[in-house]
This record gives sequence, C-alpha cells and structure tokens, in this order.
Amino acid sequence: MKTADAICRSDAKARVVIVCTELCTLHFQKEPTADNIASSLLFGDGAAAALIVPDGVDQSGWHIDGFYAEIVAKGKKDMAWELSGTGFQMTLSAFIPDLIEEDFEGLTHRALAQAGRTKESIGHWCIHPGGKRILEVIAKTLQLPDDGLKHCYDVLSSCGNMSSATILFVLQQIMNTPPAPSAPGGVFGAAFGPGLTMETFLLTAPGH
Repeated sequence: MKTADAICRSDAKARVVIVCTELCTLHFQKEPTADNIASSLLFGDGAAAALIVPDGVDQSGWHIDGFYAEIVAKGKKDMAWELSGTGFQMTLSAFIPDLIEEDFEGLTHRALAQAGRTKESIGHWCIHPGGKRILEVIAKTLQLPDDGLKHCYDVLSSCGNMSSATILFVLQQIMNTPPAPSAPGGVFGAAFGPGLTMETFLLTAPGH
C-alpha cells in the first residue's frame, strides 16, 4: 500500500491494483510441535485486492493520509518463516503479544503525531488479527471500548489469520459499515510481520 501510494503521488495517471494471495495451508507440517499445531489452527487461505488511485480521481474513495513503521529488534526470533526439507516452517512465539503490548501504545502515539492527528480523530481501528491475544492486548493498551475491534474479531473468527490479505478483509468490513453521524472519520491500521516489524497506515473516510 505504501509503494502504491508513492506511485500515485508521483504520477497523476497511475492506477495501482494491490493483490494479496496467501496459501497459508502450505505451512502444514506432520510433526506435532507447538508451532506446527498453532499454525494449523490459526492460519487460513485468502485473497484480497485493493485499487489505489491519485487524489482527485474518485471523491468517493477513502483517502490515504500516511504511513509509519518501526522494528522491534528483540522480537526477531519470535516470528519467522524458514524453508526446510519438509516445506515452510513457521515460528510464532507466545511472546509476540507481550512484545506488542509493550511497544504498541508508543508506536500508535508516534504514528499519530507524525500525521498531526490524535487518538480522538480515529473512528475505526483496522488491526491485523494475528491472533486473539494480540487483539486483546491492543484493546487493553489503547483502552478501546468492547466493540472497538469488532471487525478484526469477525474476520479472525470467520477466516483465520490469512497473513497479508487479512487486513484488507478487515478494511472491507469497515468500509461497508455505515458510520454514525458523529463518528470521527479517521482509520488507524496496523499489521505485524517478521522482524518484529510493525507497519501502520492512516486513512480518512469520504466526507470528512
């Protein structure tokens, strides 16, 4: 999304389609280790796409306001993919939610500050549902209401963690939900990957 946005900002005629296709069941391993069992229970297959266009092309679209990212180096070994003789080996440590809980509030404040925004301007939290515990610690850290991550939980429950495609499923649910008249128009998105990498984006709903 960040690369597509950069292309559209530099070329007024650009039209960029992002396609995420994830076949997470390829991670299936016969050996019943904790990581292998967790991967089989949590992950699912999925595909999603998004169209990014320059400003002024479609006033009904959601506006991309910016991006922010950080790497939590101490989590380098807690989330990883390795190619082995039996296929893809996934490492998904139980410490990942603890690392996110420790660092996510600061990340959120820095991302909002960079864009000149406040938490009060955010009407939707589009968080990658990497797992139930991850959503629980984020809701706790940001002091969100009980339904603050409803769309994230809905996607996790119905589809599982589909890696990169998952956050687009959450974003689609947010876009398809009629906003309350007084609700803020900002959307804060965040996803997590090996590294431990934490990537965020900010959107504004049409009409705000």
